[in-house]
Amino acid sequence: MSLIKVEDIAHVRFQVPDLDRLDAFLRDFGLRPIEAGGPVRYYRGLGPSPFLYAAQAGEAAFLALGLRAAGDADLARLAGAEGATVESLDAPGGGRVVRLTDPDGFTVEVVAGQAEAPAAAPPRRPAWNSAFGHPRQGAVKRVGQGPAAVIRLGHAVLNVTDFRASERWYKDRFGFITSDEVAVSPQFILGAFMRCDRGDTPTDHHTLFLAQGPKAKFNHAAFEVADFEDLMVGHQHLLAAGHMAEWGVGRHILGSQVFDYWRDPWGHALEHWTDGDLLTAASGSNVTSIADLLGVQWGPPAPPTMA
Repeated sequence: MSLIKVEDIAHVRFQVPDLDRLDAFLRDFGLRPIEAGGPVRYYRGLGPSPFLYAAQAGEAAFLALGLRAAGDADLARLAGAEGATVESLDAPGGGRVVRLTDPDGFTVEVVAGQAEAPAAAPPRRPAWNSAFGHPRQGAVKRVGQGPAAVIRLGHAVLNVTDFRASERWYKDRFGFITSDEVAVSPQFILGAFMRCDRGDTPTDHHTLFLAQGPKAKFNHAAFEVADFEDLMVGHQHLLAAGHMAEWGVGRHILGSQVFDYWRDPWGHALEHWTDGDLLTAASGSNVTSIADLLGVQWGPPAPPTMA
């Protein structure tokens, strides 16, 4: 039994040398700045989360992973077991937070009680015609230009120095369930895609992926966009703006998402994705291969930089 069962990922937090340069990238990526004073800048999507991304000035670094708990009772249980404190969250949406440190020194901010932001509608685009139906008749299709419509944060990937120790730490505290464990051999497990345990409520194939590596580091964070066409419009916008394309467009095997990876000016990888798998607690767990981890159903092969 875990201490609590988190409901979703909440946010990621970074430090960068140039907040204005970051702002230009994040706006082109499709994140929306929140007008808030102070040393930390916050960004949201079109969904109800009060913020998805936070950044402060300093040497480039990943600072924290945010997870969302069901409520204050969960925060109190977590704080009591870990010798931590429930604090007010000084960020858009308010709420409360318990801050923990995982086995590799990553800060994990578990939040609850945040006020939702007003959700906004994504751009309306003309319907698709296909061989099986033609809803768009008598009109040409023009999809427009601009950033992708980021809706929400879907998952994060962390490279860890002892996968089994980190897996146990996250499962014992937050109730994660393995969706796919990646085995290099029967003796060596590279990592695992883990989803939230929300019972019969479908949840993303993975909210967190932990990958064994020579050193602990942030790998990437993934943001869900409106749909496939929106992802492609966003891809073209980022290309035209001169940003650093990393991998995509393609469709993953594990999780099935259509993906498109980009690097911010300091090398942090952020992903656009759409059309991912949804599983329940009863969906079970699988063991798979590194070929499936790095493979694609269609699209370009994984570059070495994604390791």
